[in-house]
Amino acid sequence: MMRISIRKKIYLAFAIFLGLSALIWMRSYYSQYILNQKIEIIGKKNELLNIVLEARRYEKNYFLSFDRSNIEEALAYALQAEDSMRNILEKFKKYTLATNLDQTHSELIAYKASLNNLLALHGKHDAVPAETVNSIRKRGRYLTSELENIVKDESQFIQNLIAQSKATHLVALFPIFLLSVLVAIFLVFNVDRPLKSIENAITKIARGDFHNIPEIKTGDEFESLVASLNNMIGELDKRSKQLVQAQKLASLGKLTSGVAHELNNPLNNISTSIQILIEEIEGDDLAFKRKLLEGVEKEVDRSKDIVRSLLEFARERALTLRQINFKDLVDNALEQIHLQVPASVRLKIEVPDNITAELAPERIERVLMNLVVNAIYAIHDSGDISIRAKNEVDQAGFSFQVVDSGVGIPPEVIPKIFDPFFTTKEVGKGSGLGLSIIYGIIKQHDGRITVSSEVGKGTTFSCFLPYNQNSQANF
Repeated sequence: MMRISIRKKIYLAFAIFLGLSALIWMRSYYSQYILNQKIEIIGKKNELLNIVLEARRYEKNYFLSFDRSNIEEALAYALQAEDSMRNILEKFKKYTLATNLDQTHSELIAYKASLNNLLALHGKHDAVPAETVNSIRKRGRYLTSELENIVKDESQFIQNLIAQSKATHLVALFPIFLLSVLVAIFLVFNVDRPLKSIENAITKIARGDFHNIPEIKTGDEFESLVASLNNMIGELDKRSKQLVQAQKLASLGKLTSGVAHELNNPLNNISTSIQILIEEIEGDDLAFKRKLLEGVEKEVDRSKDIVRSLLEFARERALTLRQINFKDLVDNALEQIHLQVPASVRLKIEVPDNITAELAPERIERVLMNLVVNAIYAIHDSGDISIRAKNEVDQAGFSFQVVDSGVGIPPEVIPKIFDPFFTTKEVGKGSGLGLSIIYGIIKQHDGRITVSSEVGKGTTFSCFLPYNQNSQANF
């Protein structure tokens, strides 16, 4: 089967459309041209008829009064009628319906000759011969009757031509309408639907759905495009799986490295302390031994904290959602960490009372506490920490920010802050899992979190949460 490209199909449709339009235009132009000619002919023939009627009027007046001026006027109108007839024959003969114009012209010449003869006889006889009178009247009646019939026929022809033009236009509009409908159907089935399928497929690809686009049997570029897109989707799916696998391995390596690094320091300290205790087991310095054991206990607690954070990071638990006022969450979170807030740090709360959403309160409190504690750590001497919130009705949710006036985060560090085990704190003062856990909690609530910072001026963490959860995701 011969494949016809979409471009050729569109060109063919427009060629047919233009062809039909050209035929209709030419037909319409020809009809209008003939109509104009006919209208001009009627005007000329009406003019000729009126001239002949004037000649006959003076002719009749002469026979009533035998005034020479009447016959002279009749003769003048007859000469004018002859000129008008000659003009019609020269310009419009091929457009006129009458086939006896030449005969009518001959009769007009004979009528004029009869009037000339009558003028020559005037005053020479007491009475005009009856034969002359009958000849003039007969020819005058013939001219009048013939011209009236000609004008009547031309008028009827114009009416028929107008009616025919209307019918022709109506008939001509039907194939144009039919072609328009066919082109519209063609565009819907052969252009719009394939484009919609491709658009939906691209949207799915953007969401990570690599299912193939249904095949399109159009025999044109869209069929080839869909086949190419399906090949691309297959390749993307394969590459995506490879990338996910590589990311899993990289994450596993980073996780293993982070766990080893975080646990290595307290384990080394515990090991060193125990070796010293073994060597000094017989010694009498109990205070020194107590100090070593207290250090071991601290390192054990530190290891527990690291393991607890790691378990919290890796744990998958269903959200327990309930409708709660966000201002209450902020107050509860600050109450739990109020002892960690130095006197030199000023807390500003700008949270309205009318923000209510479906949340897991313990987890959102943890987000708030971690962000505030991080902000406190970023302020070395004194500064401000602000918690702000507002409704985002147009997005069916609300946003909140934790803003500090601390040292800020360097631009090269910002892309890494949500990575597990990444921390800028000193060794032993942070696990590097806090922001990763915050990120997971926000995502678990179908929300989003962003950070903006300027070194030396401070940092702003911005979060958005929807009012209601479509589904309960796991973290």
